[in-house]
Amino acid sequence: MAALPDQALVLVDGSSYLYRAFYAPPHLTNSKGEPTGAVYGVVNMLRSLLKQFKPEHIVVVFDAKGKTFRDEIYQQYKANRPSMPDDLRSQIEPLHAVIKAMGLPMIAIPGVEADDVIGTLAKQASAENKAVIISTGDKDMAQLVDDNITLINTMTNTVMDRAGVEEKFGVPPELIIDYLALMGDKVDNIPGLPGVGEKTALAMLQGVGGVEQLLADPDAVQELGFRGAKTMPKKLREHAEDARLSYLLATIKCDVEVGLTMQDMQRLEEDTDTLVKLFGELEFKRWLSEALDNQAKGGSTAEPANPQDGEASEATLQAAAELSGEYETILDKQSFATWLEKIQQAELVALDTETTSLNYMQAELVGLSFAVEAGKAAYLPVAHDYLNAPEQLDRDWVLAQLKPWLEDPCKAKLGQNLKYDASVLARYGIDLKGIKYDTMLESYVLNSTLTRHDMDSLSLQYLQHKTIKFEDIAGKGAKQLTFNQIELETAAPYAAEDADITLRLHQTLWPKLQQQAKLQSLFEKVELPLVSILSKTERQGVRIDSQVLAAHSLSLAERIDGLEKQAHDLAGEPFNLGSPKQLQHILFEKMALPVVKKTPKGAPSTAEEVLQELALDYSLPKVILEYRSLSKLKSTYTDKLPKMVEPSTGRVHTSYHQAVTATGRFSSSDPNLQNIPIRHEEGRKVRQAFIPAEGYKLVAIDYSQIELRIMAHLSQDKGLLSAFAAGEDIHKATAAEVFGKSLEAVSSDERRSAKAINFGLIYGMSAFGLAKQLGIARADAQTYMNRYFERYPAVLDYMDTTRDFCQQHGYVETLFGRRLYLPEINSRNGMRKKAAERAAVNAPMQGTAADIIKKAMIAVATWLDTQADEHCRMLMQVHDELVFEVLESELERVVPKLTELMEQAVHLDLPLVAESGVGNNWDEAH
Repeated sequence: MAALPDQALVLVDGSSYLYRAFYAPPHLTNSKGEPTGAVYGVVNMLRSLLKQFKPEHIVVVFDAKGKTFRDEIYQQYKANRPSMPDDLRSQIEPLHAVIKAMGLPMIAIPGVEADDVIGTLAKQASAENKAVIISTGDKDMAQLVDDNITLINTMTNTVMDRAGVEEKFGVPPELIIDYLALMGDKVDNIPGLPGVGEKTALAMLQGVGGVEQLLADPDAVQELGFRGAKTMPKKLREHAEDARLSYLLATIKCDVEVGLTMQDMQRLEEDTDTLVKLFGELEFKRWLSEALDNQAKGGSTAEPANPQDGEASEATLQAAAELSGEYETILDKQSFATWLEKIQQAELVALDTETTSLNYMQAELVGLSFAVEAGKAAYLPVAHDYLNAPEQLDRDWVLAQLKPWLEDPCKAKLGQNLKYDASVLARYGIDLKGIKYDTMLESYVLNSTLTRHDMDSLSLQYLQHKTIKFEDIAGKGAKQLTFNQIELETAAPYAAEDADITLRLHQTLWPKLQQQAKLQSLFEKVELPLVSILSKTERQGVRIDSQVLAAHSLSLAERIDGLEKQAHDLAGEPFNLGSPKQLQHILFEKMALPVVKKTPKGAPSTAEEVLQELALDYSLPKVILEYRSLSKLKSTYTDKLPKMVEPSTGRVHTSYHQAVTATGRFSSSDPNLQNIPIRHEEGRKVRQAFIPAEGYKLVAIDYSQIELRIMAHLSQDKGLLSAFAAGEDIHKATAAEVFGKSLEAVSSDERRSAKAINFGLIYGMSAFGLAKQLGIARADAQTYMNRYFERYPAVLDYMDTTRDFCQQHGYVETLFGRRLYLPEINSRNGMRKKAAERAAVNAPMQGTAADIIKKAMIAVATWLDTQADEHCRMLMQVHDELVFEVLESELERVVPKLTELMEQAVHLDLPLVAESGVGNNWDEAH
C-alpha cells in the first residue's frame, strides 16, 4: 500500500459515498418508517475517514441538481441511468444537515459534476505543491493522480498513487482518460469504440499511445498482434468522432469556478447540539450517546427541538437538563422520616431497587430509590458492605417502616420493569401492590419495534439523556463489583437517577399512550396486571427430575457420537462438524453439492435453511442437521437444566420477558421454555423431566388451532366460521373444500396437504413454498391455493385489506389494538417489501393469540387467588399453553374450571377450544 501523506487536503466524493451507502446493507429505517440507511452509511464512512486522517482541511463534494455541460455536449449522456429512488432522495436533506453539523465544509456546483469540482480543487492544491487525498470509489478519478494527489477507496481500504494507478490499470494517470474513452461506459452512456474492452484498450495504449495518436495513425494498430487488431484501423476511422466525444465526456474538468480558499475548506468544530437533535430524529443511538457525552463536556447552546419534529416535548426538554445536585442520600432516621412522608403524600412515586444480582431468586436488597417529582429523587442504602457506622439504617427496620406503603394498593407506584423489584421484595415478605405504571411496558405497548425497552435506551430515545450505566460504576468482566461493594458517593447518584429518569420517562410516554385509547386499554387491562402474575409464576418455579435428564444426556451423547462417525464416513474423511469453514469445504468443494445461498462475504452458506433444502436430496446435510439438533438439546437443556435448579426451592425458575417480541408473545430465558422441541422424541424426553410436587399432578391446557380460529374471526369467512362452529376437523373440512370431496372421502394425505395450506397461508407461504413442503409441482400447489381462496374468499379479502391498511398506515393491529409497525411495507426493495407483507398478514393473528393467552392468564390468576390458590399453582406459559400443578384430590374440580376460564377469556364469533391433559410429567400432560 502506498504511503499516505500527512496534513493533506481531503476531498470526499460525497455522491460516490451516497450511492454506495444506499445500496449496501443495513437498510435502516427509523420508527416513522423513514429510510435512514444511506445517511448512516455516508456518516459512518466520513467518521472513519476523519479518524484515520484527522484532516485540518476537508471538503465533501456532491453533484448538484439539474443537467451539466456534458448533457449539452451529448444529449444521451447518462440517459440510461434511472432517476434517483425516492427512498434515497428523502435522505439527502438530513444527510447534508448532519455533514454541516459535523463541521465539514460541503459544496455542490450547478452545471458540473462532483468529479469536476474535486478535480479543480485537487489540481489547484497540487499546483501549490500541497498534498491531496481524494476519497472515492470512482475509477474515473484515477486521471487526477499526480505526485501530490492520491486516491483512497475507504470501502476496500486501497490506496492509489502513480505507481498504484499503473499497477491497477496498466497505464499511467496521463492515459486514464484515453483508457476510459476507448472502452466507453454503459452506465454513463459514453459510446467508446465498438468491441474495445480492457485488454484491447490496454494493448493499443501501450503499443501506440493515446486517442489522438491512434486516430493520427490507425494503421499502426494492426501490427500489435492482439485479437481483432487487423480490423481496428477501420473502426478507428469510422468511429473517430465517437472516440473524441468519449474522450471529452470522460475528461474531468479542472477549471471550474469554485470560489473556495484553503480557509473555506478548514474543518470546523462540531455543532454538538444539532447533532444530538439530528441523531435523535434519525435514531442513531450509539452516535446520539456520543454526542450527548460531547454536549455534556461542552455545554448546550442550540435552540430546543421542536416537539412537532420528533419525540421531544416540554417534559422531554426539561428531562434533558443537567440532573446533578438534585438527589439526596438517606442515611439517618430523620431524613428517612422526611422522605417517608413525601412518598406517602405523593400521588405517584417512582420506585427502584438496587441488589446484588440479576437473579431475582438470589438477589439481596442493597438499597431503594424514590422520585416524587422530576429532578427530586433520593437513594436509601440499606446493605452496602462498608457502611458500618451507627447511623446506617438497618434493612429490616427500613422494610418494616416501608411495608405498609409498599403493600398499599391505593398508593400508586411506578417503575421500570417492576416485575423484578416485586420479586426481590417478595423475598423479604413484602407483596408489592399499587403498581400503577411501568415505563418498560409503556414503551413496549406504544411501539414494540421502536427500540430496546431498557431504561438506558429509552432515556436516549425519549429524553435524549445518557444515563449513568452500571458498568461505569461497577466495572466489567470478572472484576465487576456487585452493588453492595460500590462506594456510596458513586452508587447514590446512579441509583437516584434510575428513579428520576423512570419518572421523567413516564411523564413523556404516558401522554402518548393516552392519545391512543386502544393502546392505553391494552396497557392497563393486559400488560400491567401481568406484572404481579408473572412475578408470582416465576417465583413458583417448576420441579426438575435431574436423574431423568442425566440419563437422557448419556443417551444423547451416544447418538451424537454415532452421528459424527456417520458424517465422517459420508464425507470420506474426519472433520469438525461444528466448523462452518470445514463443512463448506466438505459439502461444496469436495462433494460439489449445489450452492443454495451465499454468506455476505460470498462463501457458500451452511445455515439451517440451506442444510434443510440440501437434506431433501443428500444424506450428509441430513446427518449434520440431526447432529446440530441433538447437540443443542444436550448443551441447552439436558446438561444445563440440573445446574439451574435453585437450592432454596429445588426448582427451576425461568424469567418471562414481556417487552421483547414484536407480536406481544412472551419470551423466556434461564431456561428458555419456549424453544424445547416437541416434534421429536428427544425433545419430548426433556419435558418428561418437568414433574409436579408430591401429591400433585401436572396439568397442561392448550388452545386448539387458535391462530386459524383468529383468522376465521378476523376474516369473517362464512365457510371457516361454520366449520369451526360445527366442531369439524378444520384440516379435513379444508381438504373437502379444496379437493371437492365429502368429509368422509378425504384421505390422510389430502388432510396433510390442507393442513399445510391452512398454516402456510397464515405465515404468507407462496405456491413455491407449498410445493416444496408437500413435494409436489408448483403448478399443483398454485391450483390448491386457488381452490382454497375460491372456497374461502373472505380470507383473501382479509389478506388484501390488511396489506393495504399496512401500506397506508405503516402498521397492523391485533383484535385488541396492539400495533406492529412494519416500515418496510413500502420499501422499493422487493424482498424486504414481500417480507413485510407476509408479516402484515401474520402479525394480527400471532399478536391476537398472544393477547388471548395473556387475558386467560389474568382470568385464571384472579380465580386462583380467591378459589384455589393452595390447590393449584400456575407454573409455566409456553406458546398457547398454560401449565399448572394441581393437587390430585382437586383435579375434578379445578381442571374443568381452568379450561372454562381459558375458553371464555375472550369472545370471538366462533368458539375458542382449550384442551387439557393430566400427567406425572409435562410430556404426559401435554
